[in-house]
This record gives sequence, C-alpha cells and structure tokens, in this order.
Amino acid sequence: MSWNPALDPECPTGDAVDAIETVIVPRARDLGDFEVRRALPAPRRQMVGPFIFFDQMGPAEFLTGQGVDVRPHPHIGLATVTYLFEGKFHHRDSLGTDQWIEPGAVNLMTAGHGITHSERIDGEALRQPYRLSGIQTWLALPAGAEDSAPAFVHAGKSDLPMLEGEGKQVRLILGNAFAERAPVPTASEMFYADALLAPGAKLPMPDDHEDRGAYIFQGEVSVGDQVFEAGQMMVFRPGDRVSMTAGPVGARVLILGGATLEGPRYIWWNFVASSKERIEAAKEAWREGDWQHGRFSLPPGDDAEFIPLPPQ
Repeated sequence: MSWNPALDPECPTGDAVDAIETVIVPRARDLGDFEVRRALPAPRRQMVGPFIFFDQMGPAEFLTGQGVDVRPHPHIGLATVTYLFEGKFHHRDSLGTDQWIEPGAVNLMTAGHGITHSERIDGEALRQPYRLSGIQTWLALPAGAEDSAPAFVHAGKSDLPMLEGEGKQVRLILGNAFAERAPVPTASEMFYADALLAPGAKLPMPDDHEDRGAYIFQGEVSVGDQVFEAGQMMVFRPGDRVSMTAGPVGARVLILGGATLEGPRYIWWNFVASSKERIEAAKEAWREGDWQHGRFSLPPGDDAEFIPLPPQ
C-alpha cells in the first residue's frame, strides 16, 4: 500500500464515530483584509489524498477601492485549485494566462518545475463594494510530475458536471465521483465536489477512492450519531462505507480525496517537494531573480513587483 499520513492514536474508533478517523478544526489566519481558515496541513494529517493545503477564504466584505492584492510569487511541485462561492478575482501567471474566476468555475494551475502568478482585485471590480468567499487548495504532485512543465486550465461553471436529486445538488469540481468525471485533467486520481444539501438530505461518500474527507462550509451534518458543524473537516477511514445527513437548516459541504502519494512532502513557503534539495534549489532560483533566463519569470502585464523570498 502507498504511504498514508499519520493516523491520530487518540482518535476514537468504532460505530459511534461511523468510520471517522479524525476531525480537524481549522486554524484561523488574519490576512489584514480578510480571514483564512486553514484545515490542511494539520498537526496529525498532512494530506487527504493529494490535497495538502485547504484554505477557506472569507466570507469577507470589501469597501470600494479595497480587495485581494497578492503580488507575483512562485510555486513548485503542486497544483493550485481556486473555487469561489461569492465574488471574483484576477489570475495572471508566467505562462501568459490572464483569467478572472467567478463562483462555480474552477482554476487549476499546475506549477510543476516552476510557475509564478498573482491574484488581485483590480479594474472595474474596485469601483464598488463586494463580498468574497471560497476555497483555495493545493494538490501535491506525484513524484513523476514534480518536474513537469507548468500548465493552467480554466473550466466554467456550466462545464462542470452537476448531479441533482433527493435534496442534493453536487457539482464535481475535479476528478471522478458518482459515475461522473470533471473535464479538468489532474496529475493523479482524486475527487473534489461542492455539495449543497437540503435539510435531512443524505450524501454518501465515494467508496472507490483510498483517502476521503469532508469540509463543512455551512450548516451541520451528522455521521452516525455524531453532529459536526461548519468549519470542521472530517477524515474517514479507508474502505468503510460512509454517509452524512444534513441538519435542520441544510448544509454545504466540500468532499475531497483520492489516491495517497508515494511519500510525505516537504513544505516551505509556496514550495512543495519530495526532497529538501528541491526546495533549496527553488529558493535559490527565486532569490537570484533572473526573470529572463532563470527558472522563474514574472507574469506578463504584472511584472512591476513581486514578493521577495522570506527570511530563512
């Protein structure tokens, strides 16, 4: 069997928790204009399948002239996934991509050997107040894809499979689940879906993936005789059949998982890699700042500034 992240020896087992391995309560980080809640990586769980970062952005309200303003910065060894519930923002990257993302669509940026991108609210979007909320995740790349060429794929809301019935609306963001497959290619087998549940609706977890988790964005759900509230991530034991039931006001849940990787990953700043040597090489390349001939370049149209390498 492939490597699996550490299990929590203190986590209760048995029918009372209905195949739940552990529960993660995200750590809140104040980014100035809005709050981010980070569920992954957690102290006892680095990944769920290939998902190595899982951040809830907002909900946040911005006044006219204010907004997200993340300067160009680098990534290696991962793919970033952006999925919004409210608002929009502007993605530019060193491939020349210039793409706004809006609710229900997906941006998948594969860093591979190295990519640089920025995320901003600019132009007409700054001329009025707006709200922003969504999920940003990182997918760790399998060893064979760490040195792949960078890539970017955008899929609109109407391009993603939508399953409806029995009080459920499930949009498949990435991968395969419930006999459907999303159109965006991924480097490994996985699933990622946005499920809107009416009160009392039941949602089974896909049982054809090795590693599985669920993050409650709104409302509450019960699994067995346990009730879980918004802002919690449940991680389920491999192989067990699991179903969740929405509470009296319904729920919105992100379900995710997939094949576990062949080993753990090192994380430093925006870099993910299977070895420390890969991290050090990326640090040196960004520090050198040879945008014309080096490993990294800046996004066309957004190359006047960048985030410098943090202190060691």
